[in-house]
Amino acid sequence: MFLYRRLLILLISTLIFFPLQFLSPAVCLAQSSAKAKVDALYQNYQQFKKQGRNKEALKYAKELVPAGEKAFGRDHPNVAIFLNSLAGLYYSLGDYAKAEPLYRRALTIREKALGPDHTHVATSLNNLAGLYYSLGDYAKAEPLYRRALTIREKALGPDHPYVAASLNNLALLYKSLGDYAKAKPMYGRALAIYEKARGPDHPDIAASLNNLAELYKSLGDYAKAEPLYRRSLTIVEKALGPDHRHVATSLNNLAGLYSSLGDYAKAEPLYKRSLDIREKVLGPDHPAVATSLNSLAGLYGSLGDYARAEPLYERSLSI
Repeated sequence: MFLYRRLLILLISTLIFFPLQFLSPAVCLAQSSAKAKVDALYQNYQQFKKQGRNKEALKYAKELVPAGEKAFGRDHPNVAIFLNSLAGLYYSLGDYAKAEPLYRRALTIREKALGPDHTHVATSLNNLAGLYYSLGDYAKAEPLYRRALTIREKALGPDHPYVAASLNNLALLYKSLGDYAKAKPMYGRALAIYEKARGPDHPDIAASLNNLAELYKSLGDYAKAEPLYRRSLTIVEKALGPDHRHVATSLNNLAGLYSSLGDYAKAEPLYKRSLDIREKVLGPDHPAVATSLNSLAGLYGSLGDYARAEPLYERSLSI
C-alpha cells in the first residue's frame, strides 16, 4: 500500500547572519560578497524546491555547501542547513548513499554548535532516522526517532505538533515491525495533539487519520478503518483541492480497503480517479503512477478481467 505519511523532513530555512565587527574593510567586503552569493544560491534552491523541480534545485544545493563554508566556516549552523537541504534532495531522488553522510555531518555540526538537546538537533535526528527507515534499517532508525521525540517533548512541551510528528514516525516504524501494540497509542496521541493544535480540517489531521486507518486495516478491523480513510479524504480534498497528489493517495488507500473487502464496484472508480490525478500532476512515468496502474490491474485480475489487467501491468512494469 502506498502510504500517505508525513515524515516531516524539516529544512530549517532561517539563515543566521552575525554582524561583522572589528574587521578590516577588505575582509568585510569579502565576507559580505560571500554571504550575498550564499543568499542568491539559497533563493534559487528554494524556488525550484517549492516547484517540486528537485533536479534543478540540486544544482544550487550542491553549490551552497562550499559557498556556505567559505562565508560562515565549516562548522557554522548555517552549513548544517545547507547540508540538510542537499541531503533532503538526494533522499527525495532515492540516492540514499549520498544523503546519509550529509545528514550525519549536519547532525554533528548542530550537536556541537547548538548543544545535544536543541530542537534543530531533533530535526537532524528525525531526518537521519527517516533515511534508515526507508532503507529498512529499523534498528538504526528507532533510537534516533526516540531521541528526537525526547528532545521535542522536553524543549517544546508534550502537546506540540513536532511532538506529534515524532510520535507518527515512531508509530509507523513499530507498525512496519508488526508491533501494533506500541504503534496504536502513539498514533492516537499524535492525532489528539494535531486536532488540538491545528483544528479538525488540517492536512496533518488527514495524515494521522490515514496512519491510524492503515493500522486498523493491518489488524483486519475494516469497520474502524473505513470512516478514518473517508474523513482523511474529505479533509485533503477540502484543504488541498480535488486534484492534489495527496488526494490521489487517499483515494488509492480507500480503494485498497474496498478491494480487501471484495467490494470492487466501490474500489474501481477510486483507483481510476487516483490514477488520473497522478498522471496529471506527476506525469505518466512517475512511480506513484505505476502504483496506481498496479492497483487497478490487480482489481481487474481479481474480477477475472485479464484483458484489462494485462496492459496495465505491462505499463506499470515499464515505468
